[in-house]
Amino acid sequence: MKTVMLTILIILGVLAAAAVVTVKLLFSGEDHSEYDVPEHSTTGTRRSESPAHAAAAQQIVAGIAEAPKLGRDEMLQLMRQQMDERGVSRNIDSKVRPANAAGVDAEWVIAPNATSQRRLLYIHGGGYVMGSAKSHRPITDRLSAISGAAVLAVNYRLQPENPRMAGIEDCRTAYTWLLKNGPDAASMVETLIVAGDSAGGNLALSTIAWARDSRLRAADAVVVFSPQTDATLASPSLVGNIDTDLMQGSTFGPVVKAPKVFSLGFGFLMNRINPSNPIVSPLLGNLANLPPTLVQVSSAEMFFDDAQRYVNKANAQGSIALLQSWPFMLHVWQAFPVPEADEAFSEVAAFLKQHAPART
Repeated sequence: MKTVMLTILIILGVLAAAAVVTVKLLFSGEDHSEYDVPEHSTTGTRRSESPAHAAAAQQIVAGIAEAPKLGRDEMLQLMRQQMDERGVSRNIDSKVRPANAAGVDAEWVIAPNATSQRRLLYIHGGGYVMGSAKSHRPITDRLSAISGAAVLAVNYRLQPENPRMAGIEDCRTAYTWLLKNGPDAASMVETLIVAGDSAGGNLALSTIAWARDSRLRAADAVVVFSPQTDATLASPSLVGNIDTDLMQGSTFGPVVKAPKVFSLGFGFLMNRINPSNPIVSPLLGNLANLPPTLVQVSSAEMFFDDAQRYVNKANAQGSIALLQSWPFMLHVWQAFPVPEADEAFSEVAAFLKQHAPART
């Protein structure tokens, strides 16, 4: 009996080891540590965060600590509601109109100086499970004003109600529709910009690579804030910055600290897509012949190396990409009414003036 039990344990151990090796081989993707260099100089020059940012950070930390004990579904709905409420509570100068982008729910955000021939596709963040055009109006309002473009903010289908690919397809559909449709009528776009933050940054980078491969009209410029670029969770800062990322450290940190076989397997089950597939890991794809891209990120956040590796690889493969980083900042601080957000948008304006100038 003991011999039989020992044999069973050995077999189970071998099978478990084989499963671990298989998951790592299938889901890890190529090593991209070579793109940890060169390191980029910091754009933000403050020696400490502004009082406004410190207050916003304190509010975020308190909100996480005081979160009610709810079931998963109830908690997700509450977070979605709160995110939307924060977005619509801010005063904006733009006009907002509902839109239907070939079946994809969206809204136009149009600043007083925006023209219909200049268009910007905005893809919101929220971990692929929350966020909306409403929640991100503080960003889309600013982007419309500094770019002079009519912003189409899409409400792509969210998880877990929908598969990951559904949201990706919505972004592709909206991109194609925007090429031929403005806020007032059908017309060809003259200047096209694509932008997004966090999960939306991932979707934006995935979308521009798809547009290139599909031989569609390329964007004139791309702007992404704190994007996730590698779903295989290989970037060193994912672990190294857990303690300094006040927004994601307590929620996303446990996922990346788990044994890789579990985190990668969980990612596959969640997305039904191999984490190493460039569709969900833009870093792991071909980054040649892409539009000029500006990536802004906080050096304190978990996605810092996702951003740095993407920019370094894009440059190495001949694309124009620029990394700008700020110390101390919250994840996607551009969404908050803080001086550092003003600095970031000023840099965005300069980038767009260079790569997507208004036509005279």
